[in-house]
Amino acid sequence: MCGLTGYCGHEPAAPKILQGLKLLEYRGYDSAGLATLHNNKITSRKAIGHLKDVESKQNLSQLKGQVGIGHVRWATHGRATELNAHPQLDCLGGVAVVHNGVIENATELRTLLSGRHRFVSDTDTEVIPHLIADHLREGLTLSMAAQRTAGQLQGPYAFLVITESNPDIIVACCKDMPLLIGIGDAGNYAASDVISFSGACSQFMVLDHGEVAVISAKEVKVYDQWNQQIIKPLEIVESKWQQTNATEYPYFMYKEIIEQPWAISQALLQNFHQLNQIATLIQNAEQVIFTACGTSRHAALLGRYLFSKVGKRFSDVIIGSEFMYYTDSITDGTLVIAVSQSGETADIIEGVRAARQQGAKIVSIVNRPNTQLSRLSDHVLHLNCGPETSVAATKSFTAELVIFYLLSHAMIGELESVTNYLREVADLIEENILHNNTNIEALAYEQQHCDKCYFIARGSNLHIATEAALKLKEIAYVHSEGMPAGELKHGTLALVEEGTPFMAICPHDHTFQDVITNVNEAKSRGAYIIGVSDQCDPIFDKWIEIPTVDPLYFGLVSIIPLQLFAYYSALARGLNPDKPRNLAKSVTVK
Repeated sequence: MCGLTGYCGHEPAAPKILQGLKLLEYRGYDSAGLATLHNNKITSRKAIGHLKDVESKQNLSQLKGQVGIGHVRWATHGRATELNAHPQLDCLGGVAVVHNGVIENATELRTLLSGRHRFVSDTDTEVIPHLIADHLREGLTLSMAAQRTAGQLQGPYAFLVITESNPDIIVACCKDMPLLIGIGDAGNYAASDVISFSGACSQFMVLDHGEVAVISAKEVKVYDQWNQQIIKPLEIVESKWQQTNATEYPYFMYKEIIEQPWAISQALLQNFHQLNQIATLIQNAEQVIFTACGTSRHAALLGRYLFSKVGKRFSDVIIGSEFMYYTDSITDGTLVIAVSQSGETADIIEGVRAARQQGAKIVSIVNRPNTQLSRLSDHVLHLNCGPETSVAATKSFTAELVIFYLLSHAMIGELESVTNYLREVADLIEENILHNNTNIEALAYEQQHCDKCYFIARGSNLHIATEAALKLKEIAYVHSEGMPAGELKHGTLALVEEGTPFMAICPHDHTFQDVITNVNEAKSRGAYIIGVSDQCDPIFDKWIEIPTVDPLYFGLVSIIPLQLFAYYSALARGLNPDKPRNLAKSVTVK
């Protein structure tokens, strides 16, 4: 969700910036643009669409200059239009800004500025170059003007600014949003994500709240909020974290589904000592609270089940966007387990900061290295499953489940046995599902005209049902719901019509007969029943066969064909499963 990058060095800036933006495409965006400085003049070009199309249309790579900034925008304030795309400029075109975040007092600032400035966009970002231009006219240096402007902004932000009056530098500011400064041989960089530095930098620094960086080709100077120069520690850019391509596969989503046996094996590469430490924290905490959003929340809900079933430890799950409303009950005896693939989810970051202020211990589960969430945590567990490019999460979900299997079994001293069994499960997925999915593809095409679908289950598989429903909803645009099978008669049966598809997720365990009873309630009202089970039942109109596993691990196996069903459903409707409309991979605003 929006990404920015900048370069100041000894080589042409445009190719460097474009490369950085390409590495940020996974975040999701609807427009892109660049601004460079050459002969003390700013040239800015931008357009709606994918970066490669904008690059071709606007000849972005031909922009001259060795200083520049770039942006990919996902609309949050103002529609997706060329005028609202970044960079945003002041009235005279001498100040250019790219920005991530939300300026909460943008309306008030527009009113303040409207008497002496002309606004051409609807975006909140445009107030920033106008404010900086005013402060430059007051005689402030660019870094002071940027800092003064930052003090006028309310809400989380990160921005880069270049000016014609200071043609050899980029100034960077941030508050509660990620902003990193990369140190390279050919110059210095700024970006919202460390992946943007891949292949360009070996070291980087993290800007903290209220800090300002002045970036030139030779050096980077950082100032705190009192304008005192400070020395920032340097971190290493992890070379193993490289964006991948899907040349061997039709889409990234399919590639990432296929990679899940490998992702499970990678997620198992944890430090057992650390797992045991965290297990002790879980057992000794006064209260244990998961916080997560979207797919990660579904994983956390299954984690809660595992903690209860295996570790005999009650916990709660609070959705990230609601977490702030519960922080009054958090104490220094609270353990918060924050789950975020990106490690940059704004709602999670805000909640974790509040929990830390209340004295809570924080354990984070992330996939990406060098994240805000990691830096706020007492313990960090990495999924290790590599870049996930498709907006719809697949392999990160199964990797998160693996972490919860490990933690729950660490509580009872069975780490080695659960690790061995999970390796067997990964092999089972490889052999029995991924190489035998033509029936799932056929089913998706058979159901391509359905406008709603329901996923029902009981026990731990309820959270597989909700995740499967989310996948179908977000990439095939089918209204879908996952729910407890026992709740059908409390409202949802009113929506059943002839042929309404129901996916019944039901291993042959203690929940099987109860789910079949609930399936009968839907079937008798015309529902089309698709059984997702290790045992066929006569009531199923179609059966997705799942290999027999210990019922505790059924969800880890059954989610794979349900992801494939969503994937093929998108293809059947002529949709791109990697880039669902209106959605972003990394949700960095509230």
